[in-house]
Amino acid sequence: MPELPEVETVVRTLRPLLVGRRILNAEFGQLRVLRGLPSDTAQSLAGQRVVAIERHGKFIAIRLERGYLVVHLGMTGKLLVDAARTKWTHAIFTLDRGVMMFDDPRQFGRIEYGAELPARVVALGPEPLEVSLEEFARRLKERRSPIKAVLLNQAVVRGVGNIYADEALFRAGVSPKRVAASLRKDRVKKIFDAMREVLAEAIESRGSSVSNYVDAEGRKGSFQNSHRVYQRGGEPCVTCGGPIRRIVLAQRGTHYCPKCQS
Repeated sequence: MPELPEVETVVRTLRPLLVGRRILNAEFGQLRVLRGLPSDTAQSLAGQRVVAIERHGKFIAIRLERGYLVVHLGMTGKLLVDAARTKWTHAIFTLDRGVMMFDDPRQFGRIEYGAELPARVVALGPEPLEVSLEEFARRLKERRSPIKAVLLNQAVVRGVGNIYADEALFRAGVSPKRVAASLRKDRVKKIFDAMREVLAEAIESRGSSVSNYVDAEGRKGSFQNSHRVYQRGGEPCVTCGGPIRRIVLAQRGTHYCPKCQS
């Protein structure tokens, strides 16, 4: 699933292509990906100009003259501009210059239009690259769950997913099984710093293309080449040489080094 760095990369590549453009027509071929009626949504979008494109966690919010077109990429969704149509193209937005398409083989992504941002987007936790250490520490102190599960909780911080939770905890030297509320202040700071560091590095590398993720122009990211634990179960740790272990935590595959993370 595209996480914060991947969604941020998509947003940054969409902005110069879409901002200022006007939507002439919208077509929806798969109703599962659309919240709302196709005819009503198409009618609401027709003629509207794109004012701005923002990221809220893993959500892409395309701000229009009247309301928001909000997209969640799900597991395999892509927003592409001027790309070839495929059998997985479920939405087509014809602009006054160019075409934006939504492709999603597994159809877990969602598109919706509304006068305001959806309540579930507004209710998300703070951005991990903007939250203060004090606020982050307070939110962790309230949670009795394993720290890996807490980092994945979008009400705590928004946008962190499986890849970057694993990578941040490895850099911080903290076991994913540690209870968040029990962590000492120095360990919370290590997690905070590592989380921000790994997210910033991943954005700089245009995200991780571990599956079918590409940006709005069809280009892959390269941060997968810098992963230290994610999807490296059984391989030697880059620090100590011991085997990386894979467990299931919070119903997600979790990768860590038992020697380097305590």
